[in-house]
Amino acid sequence: PHRILDRRETLLGRLCSRYSMLAASAAILCAVSTAYWTLAPRMPTGVALRAPRQLIAPACSALRGRGGATALGSSRAGRVRAAAPAVEQAEAVSDAPEVVSMDELVSLCKRRGFIFPSSEVYGGFAGFYDYGPLGVELRNNIKRAWWKDFVHKREDMVGLDSSIIGSPQIWKASGHIDGFSDPMVDCKESKLRFRADQLFWARAEVGGELLGYVSLLESGDMEERALAMATKMKKKAGRQGELSLSPLKDFTEATAEEQPLIPSPETGNPGALTAPRDFNLMFQTSVGAMSDAASTAFLRPETAQGIFTNFKNVVSTGRVKVPFGIAQIGKAFRNEITPRNFIFRSREFEQMEIEYFIPPGDEAWKEFHEQWIATSRSWLESIGLRPELLSTDVHPSNKLAHYARACTDVMFTFPFGTQELQGCAARGNYDLTQHAEASGKSMEYYDEASKQRYVPHVIEPSFGVDRLMLAVLTSAYTVDEVGGEERTLLKFHPRLAPVKAAVLPLVKNKPELLAKARHIHERLQRRYYVEFDTAGAIGRRYRRNDEVGTPFCITVDFQTLEDDTVTLRDRDSTEQRRLTLPELLEFMEEAIDA
Repeated sequence: PHRILDRRETLLGRLCSRYSMLAASAAILCAVSTAYWTLAPRMPTGVALRAPRQLIAPACSALRGRGGATALGSSRAGRVRAAAPAVEQAEAVSDAPEVVSMDELVSLCKRRGFIFPSSEVYGGFAGFYDYGPLGVELRNNIKRAWWKDFVHKREDMVGLDSSIIGSPQIWKASGHIDGFSDPMVDCKESKLRFRADQLFWARAEVGGELLGYVSLLESGDMEERALAMATKMKKKAGRQGELSLSPLKDFTEATAEEQPLIPSPETGNPGALTAPRDFNLMFQTSVGAMSDAASTAFLRPETAQGIFTNFKNVVSTGRVKVPFGIAQIGKAFRNEITPRNFIFRSREFEQMEIEYFIPPGDEAWKEFHEQWIATSRSWLESIGLRPELLSTDVHPSNKLAHYARACTDVMFTFPFGTQELQGCAARGNYDLTQHAEASGKSMEYYDEASKQRYVPHVIEPSFGVDRLMLAVLTSAYTVDEVGGEERTLLKFHPRLAPVKAAVLPLVKNKPELLAKARHIHERLQRRYYVEFDTAGAIGRRYRRNDEVGTPFCITVDFQTLEDDTVTLRDRDSTEQRRLTLPELLEFMEEAIDA
């Protein structure tokens, strides 16, 4: 199967190359895109096709050069807010910042030991991933940087580590048992299951008359794909006239009359999709020797509730005063209907959450909320995320949870579109009030300054470790030229880089050179994770370390034996300079820890 799929990919690429010198018709380009989306869902684990934009790039360039392509316009938020009626066009021209393709990123992560599919020897296990030697270092560095900046460097923050499994009454009180669900749709023919709010559809018309409906799963290039499907439908029907598409909507917005007309994204047949219904996302387990209703428990779907149930414990032991925050890093589990986009949406993930407790009041929360939005975005830029890939999305009031006063997401442009990276919600006092009522224990706080008792309100900045790691990899991935040769590198901020430096003896057959290099390596190991590398020519070792994001290479050569200096090479600029060992230690401390 792998060889067959590879041949299909090659043939698609050759098709585009052959016709790129002609004014290739929109039909050919749409056929390539349609073929891709037919093959992609059936790819075995570890095999990936190039995205349609890459496949049809030569033809699109030729078309643009002849004035044959016009701008279609695409949503920068992954989920389409609105789309103007579209005419037949070959390729979207976007002014969005350039990002690496998902295929290239996944390939690098697997090849260099960042991320592996879980249970790969058994064919993989959907929605779960394992982190390799470099991946676990990168994850840990992200968590350490977050904890350092948001807990250790703030006087109004303390930490917590609550259990993954807690009393089921926690989830009853918080509303998770009754209301923590996603709308689900089944395909009666393929037996596949989709999230209704991630299944999009549009009405296609020709000359103002109904042609049919198209459906597809959420992605960053949905308009292009929908147009390709509609164009194919028009050609098959033999209709003449201007093709137009209605704004893309998710399946929950379809009326009861429209639902039977919308085709399944898997089979393409109308009437195959069921009506949306709720699907609870919590993983259920049993605690104790018996497996009955009394032993039922749940893996936590979020870390926040452990903070709320420990609020009184922290107040009585932590010498804290409102406003203050409780921070936690920990695993959470959600039985996602359709886990996808690599580690962006998985069933086992890790959260970095803060519950920041503030005084009640209709106006007090607004200032705190704005401060946390600004602080969160500033921190993301400080660890190396490209500013042009960041944006914000304010939730409209009709889309807020019933207990929330406001919610703003920091968005990031991933290879598959612009999606939520970090959320900042003003949650009111809903959670503390719910647990107080369910447990019978007061959650009031006594404010010595105002001499009042009240239940504090909460601002919640929430980060996902895995999602942030994907954003860091996307921002860091770079291809440039050095000495006329192309190189791939990861421009990690030195704080996050899995390997902080590589110590490279110039040659490996000189014992005195190896001994000096080992001494420097052991000295750096006291503080940083550094590697010792003697395999291959020095240039090849540079490139190898560039590709895994090592910010500094330290070359120990024959001059080192004479004056005790080393050559420090910078990853991004490739500039080199001589430093003594004390100067090297001072430089690395400033570059990494400052």
